[in-house]
Amino acid sequence: MRARLQRNPGDAIAWIVLAEHELDAGDAAAGEAACQRALALQPGHPEALARLGRAQWMQGRRAKAAESLRLAAANAPGHAGIAVWLGHVLEDVGEAEAAADAYARAHALAPDEPAIAAYLLAWRRKLCDWRELDRLSAQVRGAVREGVAAVEPFAFLSEDAPAVEQLQCARLRASAVGRQVRPMPPAPARAPGRLRVGFLSNGFGAHPTGLLTAALFESLQAQGGIESHLFALNPDDGSSIRRRLQSATRLVEVAALPHARVAEAIRAAGIDVLVDLRGWGGGGAPEVLAMRPAPVQVNWLAYPGTSGAPWIDWVLADDFVLPAGMEPHFSERVARLPRCFQPSDTGRELPPPAARDACGLPPGGVVLCCFNNSYKLNPASFDRALAVLRQVHDSVLWLLSGPGQADSRLRAHAQDNGIDASRLVFMAKQPHAQYLARLQQADLFLDTGPYNAHTTASDALWAGCPVLTRPGDTFAARVAGSLNHHLGMPSMNVADDAQFVARAVALAGDADALAGARAELAARRRDSGLFDMDGFARDFSQAIHAMAAPPADVSSGGDAA
Repeated sequence: MRARLQRNPGDAIAWIVLAEHELDAGDAAAGEAACQRALALQPGHPEALARLGRAQWMQGRRAKAAESLRLAAANAPGHAGIAVWLGHVLEDVGEAEAAADAYARAHALAPDEPAIAAYLLAWRRKLCDWRELDRLSAQVRGAVREGVAAVEPFAFLSEDAPAVEQLQCARLRASAVGRQVRPMPPAPARAPGRLRVGFLSNGFGAHPTGLLTAALFESLQAQGGIESHLFALNPDDGSSIRRRLQSATRLVEVAALPHARVAEAIRAAGIDVLVDLRGWGGGGAPEVLAMRPAPVQVNWLAYPGTSGAPWIDWVLADDFVLPAGMEPHFSERVARLPRCFQPSDTGRELPPPAARDACGLPPGGVVLCCFNNSYKLNPASFDRALAVLRQVHDSVLWLLSGPGQADSRLRAHAQDNGIDASRLVFMAKQPHAQYLARLQQADLFLDTGPYNAHTTASDALWAGCPVLTRPGDTFAARVAGSLNHHLGMPSMNVADDAQFVARAVALAGDADALAGARAELAARRRDSGLFDMDGFARDFSQAIHAMAAPPADVSSGGDAA
C-alpha cells in the first residue's frame, strides 16, 4: 500500500486503506494522519471520516470522534458499518439512547448480519430495553453455533448459552484477531533468576481490576517469590490504587502505543509468564497476546470464560468456578488455586455507614440489593427479585442506576408486574469508598444469572452483606457461588429459581435469620481464608511457577496447583 501511495499520492482510497491498516495495528496517530490525507483529497468522504472518528476514539478524544462519525453517517445514511461505529462512540460520550438508535438503524440496514444484531442486543440489555431479546439472541447464538460470524465474547456471556457455545464464540473472535497479526519469533532463553511475571490490562487504577489486585501485588512484593511487571494500557488516573500498584510492582505505561510496541516492551522486559488481565472484556489488547511476546501466557481474573485463543496456554481458576466437567469447553490448560480464584483488596478500610436517608432509602424495612451492571438484569433475574419483593412487604430493591432510560424501564416493568415502582431505589455510581459506605445499609444481595456478580459480590461480602446466588453451568455463572463456597457459606448457593426465592424470603422475612446470616458472614470473612491475601499470594506464586516449568515437569492432569 505504501508503494502504491508513493506512485500515486493523490489516491484517496489508498490513504483510507492505509488508515485502516494503521488502526488495526493500534497506531491511532498514524491512522489519523492517513485519514486527514484522504480527506484533503476527497473532503467529506464517509469512509475517511469514519476511520478518523475511530482514530480519535482510540486516542480518547470522544467528542471529536462523535462529531466525525455523525458527519460520516450523514454522508452515508445507508452504511450499516458506519452506524455501528457511531453507536460505539455515542456509548462512550454518554448518549445512551442515541447509541441504541444507531445500532437499531444499522440492524435495519443489515438485518441478516449477526455481528450487528449482537451489538444491538448487548446495548439493549444495558438499557434494560427487553424488546425482541429472544429473537436477537437466537440469531446471534445460531450464527455462533454455525461459525458464520465473530461476535464479541464478553457480550455473549450475558446470553443463556452453554459453555460449549462460549468456546465457539471465543474461537471465532480469536481467529479474526489472529489473522491480523504476525507472531514474534520465540523468546531467547533468559539467564536463571527470579521469575518475571507480566500483567497486561487497561484496569490498573480505580477500576475493578485494580481494586481486586492491589493487595495481592503488595503481598507478592513482600514475599519476593516473583517479580511483578504491570503493562498498563490505561493512563495514570491519579488514584490511590494506581499509586499502590506503582509502589508494589514495576509499572510500565504503554497506553496508546501500537500493538507491536507493547509486545516489544514485554519482550524487552524478559517476561517469563504474561497474564492477560483483560481478555475479551473490551479495552484490552488481544493483538499483543497474539504476537506471543512471552513464552507462557495466562488468562486470569477479568474475563470469566475461555479465551478460545491458541496463544493463551493456561487459565487460572478454582475447583468451584471451573469444575472438571467444564474443562473440555476451555481451550487452555486449567490451573487451579486451592481458594477462590478472585483476590480482593483487604488493605481498604470500611468507612462509616452512610445514613439511610442520604442513600434515598426509607427509614425502616429490609433492603434487598443488586448492584450488578444493568446488562446482567435480564427479565428472568429481575422477575425473580420482584417475586421476593412481592412476599416481603416492607422491603425495597436497591439497584445501580443504569444508562439512558434503563431505570425508568425497570420501574415500568415492576409496575406492570404489580410492584409499586417506588419500591425500587437507584444509586448512581460512586467513588469506591462512598460506595462501600452505602453498601453497609444493604441487608441481602440478590444475584443475577447467567452472569453473576463478580467484584460486586466481593464488595458486598467485605461490607458484611450476604450474597444469595444460583450457580449455573458456565464460569461467569459460578463466580459468586465460588466466593460463597470458599467463604464456607454453601447455604447461600441454591439449586434453582424456586429455592432462590424461598431462601431470600426466609431470610428477608425473618429478622433473626437475617441477623444470623450476617453474623456468620462476619465470622467467616475473618476466619475462612477468602480474604487472606498473604495466603493467596503464596498459592498464586506456586501456580505461576508450575505453569512456567518445562512441560515435562508439569502434571498432565490439568491442575497446576
